[in-house]
Amino acid sequence: MKIELAGENALIIYFGDELYSGSASPDIAARVQAATAAIAGALQPVLIDLIPSYASLTVIYNALKTDHFHMLAAIKDLLADTVNAESGEGSLITLPVYYSLESGPELESIAERAELSIEQVIDLHQQQEYRVYAIGFAPGFAYLGEVDQQIASPRLSTPRQKVPRGAVGIADQQTAVYPAESPGGWNLIGLCPQRMFDPKAQPTMPVAVGDRVRFEAINRDQFLTLGGRYHEHCCQHRF
Repeated sequence: MKIELAGENALIIYFGDELYSGSASPDIAARVQAATAAIAGALQPVLIDLIPSYASLTVIYNALKTDHFHMLAAIKDLLADTVNAESGEGSLITLPVYYSLESGPELESIAERAELSIEQVIDLHQQQEYRVYAIGFAPGFAYLGEVDQQIASPRLSTPRQKVPRGAVGIADQQTAVYPAESPGGWNLIGLCPQRMFDPKAQPTMPVAVGDRVRFEAINRDQFLTLGGRYHEHCCQHRF
């Protein structure tokens, strides 16, 4: 573990190099989760934000209330007691997904590349238990890893300008649910009716770094009953 300056009012804590090795580690994710909870609990009066990622934690603080010397000392003391502690498995969240060719236009190409049936691709995606390694890109966009190697897929060469809210995608060995309509280059395999970010709710997101996620297949009627929004060809075009 190492701690470095990241601007005039920020520090970044590195727990490992898994982000760059291409293989995420549940152990590192647990340490990031433990450190985030410890710092949030002990240093809340001077904190502006905490940004956890795969193998690091960025701490942004109020420079009018403290400085990096005091923050560095305080963080080192906290992490001496917490970084090697068991942080638990995190919560287990099940997200429903409407998998189909109309809601997941890349299902067919992933199946062809892997020499699998579409049903096998769906089974492989939903049988895995994923770890939330980071939240970024957009509020509620949780990076989940890792998908089964058979269905790991590179990003699209031509990203879509519009990916609908709730779209479930795969990029390399990661999977995610788009929390809002946005551009994107992930391979879309289904739609999830669960809102991944709601600024009026508490908490605003159903998942946090360190949590575990499973996907569960539902049909079209169930998707609509659960509040899912579907527009014909919403996932088909790449603009």
